[in-house]
Amino acid sequence: MTTNSSRFQGKVAIVTGGVSGIGASVTTRLLAEGATVVAVDVSEKSIAAFREQHPDAGAALDTRALDVTDSAAVTALVNDVAATHGRLDILVPNAGIGGYGGVAEVDDESWRAVISVDLDGVFYISRAALPHLIEAKGAIVSTASISGMGVYNAAKGAVINLTRSMAVDYGHQGVRVNAVAPGPVATPLLRPILAEKKAVSEAYAERIPLGRVAEPDEIAAAILFLASDDASYISGVTLPVDGGLTSWTAQPSLVD
Repeated sequence: MTTNSSRFQGKVAIVTGGVSGIGASVTTRLLAEGATVVAVDVSEKSIAAFREQHPDAGAALDTRALDVTDSAAVTALVNDVAATHGRLDILVPNAGIGGYGGVAEVDDESWRAVISVDLDGVFYISRAALPHLIEAKGAIVSTASISGMGVYNAAKGAVINLTRSMAVDYGHQGVRVNAVAPGPVATPLLRPILAEKKAVSEAYAERIPLGRVAEPDEIAAAILFLASDDASYISGVTLPVDGGLTSWTAQPSLVD
């Protein structure tokens, strides 16, 4: 991991889903680059494990339990963070859950579960954070996706359009809003599948131009870029971070 240790000095960030997978990498990198990070997660167990892995973070790491589908709890947390730390500069709405099956196989409960976390959660926390981000001239960087099955794809597609809308609506007030769209990432969810299902691993290696799935830290690097002043004139963008996968049209190679 290559970091600029002062890029986020004095900044305060909230990262949802911030103690596992991509979110854990975002939190770790932000801490390394000088930010105070409020890492939130629905799992107290995951929060405790993450804190044990970062014993030297001190006051720079503020962990909170939060269900991002609870609108009132989200608003209360965001306002408390701004009051406690004096500001809010960066929001990374990263919390998400997967959804599997074609539309004809998805029941109402599964639909609502994915939409509630992957879309409503982004909306609730962005809405709560925007007044503070306007004051700080801050940034939102959401985690979308290049693709997915049925309900997951619908939720992430909506996040992309929500990103564009917020960029337009709040750009004149100094807030930048972007998203990253990862391809397959070796998170704790995917790693066992890759290990157990050789055909899946081989298919990824064949179809991704860079020949491998991403590591969480590689997605985090893109998120931090978009959150930083290095991206000061970038807003309304969804950046694919997919090893070139979306450039592939599935046509066979004409050369050996």
